[in-house]
Amino acid sequence: MSTPSPKLRSRKRLATRQSISNAATRLFLERGFEHVTIDEIAAAADVGRMTVFNHFPRKEDMFFDRDEEGRAILAQALRERAPGVSPIESLRRLAYRLLAEQSPYLRFSAESQGFIKTVEASETLKARARAIRDEIARAVAATLAECAGQEAPDPAADLAAHLLLAMWTVALIQAHRTFRDKQDSEEANAVFLAIIDQGTIGLNAAMAGTPYA
Repeated sequence: MSTPSPKLRSRKRLATRQSISNAATRLFLERGFEHVTIDEIAAAADVGRMTVFNHFPRKEDMFFDRDEEGRAILAQALRERAPGVSPIESLRRLAYRLLAEQSPYLRFSAESQGFIKTVEASETLKARARAIRDEIARAVAATLAECAGQEAPDPAADLAAHLLLAMWTVALIQAHRTFRDKQDSEEANAVFLAIIDQGTIGLNAAMAGTPYA
């Protein structure tokens, strides 16, 4: 019997991980995060309990399963920006691109409302969301310093990163609220981009004289 190639093993591992995440998210949305057990997730995904933990050390990681992918997208936008485009401007353009591509990160819809309501109903998920935001801010600060050839930690990069994350957080919250009140995805998109544009103006003013504006 031949041994599966590394590429095939990797695909199978990713498929199993996605299956677990899908099963967990469905149960979380149906019953609430706190009311779903690991054993129930394992049964729904047709895997063993230890297989779940092999892919997701924490229960909340199954809900925020796109976290690492999101960080990679931010880093790529900073590192691969066009000549003459500042780091701050590259992330403003990223917001427009993700909306145009209908990225799951920026989707304001009935489906996304279920995600938001599940987070709001769970102290564990809210705490993890705050931790993720802080982790992303640190990662963005490191990437900003790297792109500017500055030695990390760089106070200016830290300030820019935390202001950027605050701006995106406000934009996301207001866009989701707009959809909840108006049931209009286009209006929610417009609210999101308006806040990103306005925040970018303020951020550029705050970071004037640094390599990031």
